[in-house]
Amino acid sequence: MSKEAKARILIDRLLRRSGWRFFDDESGPANIALETHVKLKKKTLDAFGDDFEKTASGYVDYLLLDERGFPIAVLEAKSEKFDPLVGKEQARKYAHSQNVRFVILSNGNLHYFWDLEQGNPVLITEFPTPDSLGHFHAFKPNPDALVGEKIETDYVAATQNPNYRNDPRWNDPGQRDGFIKDTELKFLRPYQLRAVAALQAAVRKGQTRFLFEMATGTGKTLTAAAVIKLFMRTGNAQRVLFLVDRLELETQAWKAFVRLLKNDFRTVIYKENRDNWRNAEIVVSTVQSLQFNNKYRRLFSPTDFDLLISDEAHRSIGGNSRAVFEYFIGYKLGLTATPKDYLKRIDPARISGRDPRDWERRQLLDTYKTFGCESSEPTFRYSLIDGVREDYLINPVVVDARTEITTELLAEEGYSVMQENEDGELVEQTFFGKDFEKKFFSDETNGVFCETFLKNAFRDPLSGEIGKSIVFCVRKDHATRITQALNILAHSMFPGKYNSDFAVQVTSPPEVQDAQQMAISFANNNLNGHTRFLEGYLSSKTRVCVTVGMMTTGYDCEDLLNIVLLRPIFSPTDFIQIKGRGTRKYIFRHVEKEGGQVQEHAKPKGKFKLFDYFANCEYFEEKFNYDEVIELPPLRPTGPPPSPPPPPPPPGPDDFTNVDPDPLKSQVEYAVPVYGMKIDRKFFEKFEDKVKATPEVRDRYERGDIKGAEEMVVAALFNKPEDFFNLDKLRKAVQIDRRITLREILAKAFGEIDRFQTKDELLEEELAKFVSIHKPDAAHMPVIRQFFKAYLTDGSVRTIVDSREFGRLADNPKVSLADVRALDQWREVIPEYVKDYVSLNAFAA
Repeated sequence: MSKEAKARILIDRLLRRSGWRFFDDESGPANIALETHVKLKKKTLDAFGDDFEKTASGYVDYLLLDERGFPIAVLEAKSEKFDPLVGKEQARKYAHSQNVRFVILSNGNLHYFWDLEQGNPVLITEFPTPDSLGHFHAFKPNPDALVGEKIETDYVAATQNPNYRNDPRWNDPGQRDGFIKDTELKFLRPYQLRAVAALQAAVRKGQTRFLFEMATGTGKTLTAAAVIKLFMRTGNAQRVLFLVDRLELETQAWKAFVRLLKNDFRTVIYKENRDNWRNAEIVVSTVQSLQFNNKYRRLFSPTDFDLLISDEAHRSIGGNSRAVFEYFIGYKLGLTATPKDYLKRIDPARISGRDPRDWERRQLLDTYKTFGCESSEPTFRYSLIDGVREDYLINPVVVDARTEITTELLAEEGYSVMQENEDGELVEQTFFGKDFEKKFFSDETNGVFCETFLKNAFRDPLSGEIGKSIVFCVRKDHATRITQALNILAHSMFPGKYNSDFAVQVTSPPEVQDAQQMAISFANNNLNGHTRFLEGYLSSKTRVCVTVGMMTTGYDCEDLLNIVLLRPIFSPTDFIQIKGRGTRKYIFRHVEKEGGQVQEHAKPKGKFKLFDYFANCEYFEEKFNYDEVIELPPLRPTGPPPSPPPPPPPPGPDDFTNVDPDPLKSQVEYAVPVYGMKIDRKFFEKFEDKVKATPEVRDRYERGDIKGAEEMVVAALFNKPEDFFNLDKLRKAVQIDRRITLREILAKAFGEIDRFQTKDELLEEELAKFVSIHKPDAAHMPVIRQFFKAYLTDGSVRTIVDSREFGRLADNPKVSLADVRALDQWREVIPEYVKDYVSLNAFAA
């Protein structure tokens, strides 16, 4: 098949997949006629002639019509061997002749969407749907209006309450602060105004991508609300997609936009409004829910959103999640609290590929590149130092505390012990900080950590009890034992004040149910009731939440006074986010009423403590004053110790990998029809019925707790008498040519997907992600496609490529030595991309 014919077939397939249908063309033979109100004219086959590029008639290759039958877009088709952009001027002429605004340029592999009124062609991986293109056609952006819009401090407050200036309390200086607090009006701070002004300046320069680097606690969501209003009000956006990376942030963002913008714009969470999201101006979603099974490509068209905002951009578009972001056309804004220059002292040449800092550095570089900031300068920057200097944020008091053992664990030489091996011989074994609570366990050390924290924690300035605190542990079982140890110590230090609820474990299900609600109650000061230290004081009875990975990104608890790191942290992003939980300012208030007299007590939060037991601050070279270094009590204190918490679990056996021969014993071969055996089909259907009939599984799945739903399936349904369901049997039952996951099986059971994708469909979608991120040139695309698929699906090809023994490809049927040479720089890029972002398990048979 010629490259011209192959391109035509690919383009036809993409058009049909996007909802376009063909009808009879008056000047040539009939094409397929399908019922629809939207039609598409396709150039006659005769007009293509022998050379796909040279059409003497000058016909438009594809003319797309709207629902009324009027031309809406021109599609210029090129052979695979040409870059689609070479047809740009020809397509412009066709578009002008048909009086249309939109052009699609395609060679079957690469596609560009071009709004002739709005700059340059933009790479896309799917064609716009008829409905989406109609929406986009009605959209008439006006960048000049956006640049000229005047932004005042009450830009968002005026949407919350347009008449707030007429309220008597606003006009009374003595009541104004109370009025603002009661009505929750939000006024933009000077640096937030500067952020919006910086975006306007960038638009003036013709930029369409922006990055706000703002420290935790500086109001990124409020700033985003101002940006959304700016785009909507000036006609530069009709619909906004706000992407987050965690379920709790999804709800938090929705609540914030409803509170700030509901009088002008409707906000919905996509998964709760799958059928009517088009009726909203702001759509909030986790990137994971759109990325699963690449369903964003089926749910949305590239032109559905005019402004995309990525919250915590370093996480929500990290890795190949960026493909979701790149799929859409429109303005793009990233919000991040992680400064790229956090890693400025790290020499990339000296970091191994396994160093977590190297991964972090690459992720941050990706974030900056995505938003057009290759120079490392974001559109706007407001750092923690800026916030502290301008009195909006506070810095921590770092408590760098180490025991005798942890001092050695953190040293380059490590902590060595003598242990008996299987033969009864004493051998030396060395542990390091990263082994704590994974391979190296010490209740004595944990006890010292807890005792040191309680003796030195900041106290609540009004009640005098231990200030509200979050403790970050290594893993869940570590959190369980730390929670118990803290409650034992609190019982002896504060008799009668707590009922084993001084500390509470807040980790993800299934071990801890309602963990998310616990975190919310802790922030709202009603976790397990109110304090017993000061009557009528609205502060949580529980003083310490012990967690692992929750309560980091986006968790707001302004009255937090202590953060405890009982683990080493290797991710700069995680470290900044965890530390940022304490940087917000707060005023502690309590109103006393006695004998008809009312007395209000108020104390500002001036600082918080960061207990660092694993030299994390030193590791990341933070420029803080280590104001306090505490002398630790001895590991074995004199006097009777408190009752011990539960012992740590015994270390598990080492993993075993079989390397011995395993010869074939018997072989039976028979052909199964494409629709599979009846027993297989019925087996899977029966499993689906049981899953849907298990309320605990359905409840977790519908709440977005996919991991919890999977764990419940394994616990409640797998390997039970009668059916003995398991993942291997279910995979065999569905008769698909790849290894499906339990996540996909649940999605099918609950109707989220109607079928399992084939290996080839997955390959095409992974390739589309790669193309959207790396944007290869047209000349390399055919060989990239071939190499990409071979590298993903063939272990022998991966081994040859990774070992650089390319001569072994001389007789390989999938990739030849000539193909590898033709790849040029893509020979290095593709394997690195696959290793970083693609799960090869999905392509296993």
